[in-house]
Amino acid sequence: MRLASFNMQNLRLLENGGAARLHGAWDSDDLEDEGPPGLDRTDRRLAAELLAEIDADVVALQEVFDLPTLEAFHDDYLLATGTRPYPERHCLPGNDGRGLDVALLSRRPVVRVQSHASLTPGALGIEMPEGVDPEMPVFRRDCLLVQVGALTLFLCHFKSPYPDPDAAWRTRSLEALAARRLIERIFADPAEELWLIVGDLNEPTTEEGAPRAIAPLEGGFSADLMARIPRPDRWSYFDPHSGLYHCPDALLASPALARHYPEAVPRILRKGLGTEAARFRGERLPGVGDHRPHASDHAAVVIDLPGL
Repeated sequence: MRLASFNMQNLRLLENGGAARLHGAWDSDDLEDEGPPGLDRTDRRLAAELLAEIDADVVALQEVFDLPTLEAFHDDYLLATGTRPYPERHCLPGNDGRGLDVALLSRRPVVRVQSHASLTPGALGIEMPEGVDPEMPVFRRDCLLVQVGALTLFLCHFKSPYPDPDAAWRTRSLEALAARRLIERIFADPAEELWLIVGDLNEPTTEEGAPRAIAPLEGGFSADLMARIPRPDRWSYFDPHSGLYHCPDALLASPALARHYPEAVPRILRKGLGTEAARFRGERLPGVGDHRPHASDHAAVVIDLPGL
């Protein structure tokens, strides 16, 4: 199985004079900020070309508005590259106020799809600080369970560090704890099952030893497959505001899965990033600009798991 993860950056279907079109890879919802006509279409064409080149069996996506949006991207852009179709297309409603959810494309039969968007800390036995409602949904978007063959995926997109980094850290920490409790509830012996947490966990690069919000998922509970990439090359996102490079895109494997694939090293495909991410000196997709057009502000992450 070839598995990919890709944050699509604000992929949504818009009505424009009675005709539907896809929002480009930029964060503002004010269409006056779009820029030159056609830029949105170029962004989405680049994203489709990147995914077609990857040719993954299963693709975990973040920042997809809804299923009609996913269908439009698949039918109008991805298939236009000549790539093989993805018969399995899933995007369930999550908790993001802007409607940006996690989604899945798969050429493999999907055995099970289960949303946990309505899951609360109280249902997981998590004690909340005074003044925090334990019956509010715990995940900022969702923790979508998808079973493909013998592998169980947990598709996540945790809270970004903005606009309040301290508050966002607490939210991500709670999401990480909830994801762990959920996995512990599903599997009698999580360490011996084949599962993978995949997606954008929004954990910024920090100084060595600094507390990490996703710590509940670390410390032996999972194996960080991205850590198999040498640290200087372990980045998938460039923040143009700070000039810093981060690796928010994660592959956290169960200990059993990591043992089964000791030689599996993820690849980070940055050829769809704008040239402002100057640390990447490789070849980019034709048409990529400085900031835009680009496939996304995130690189794609790919890993091969033979035999699954």
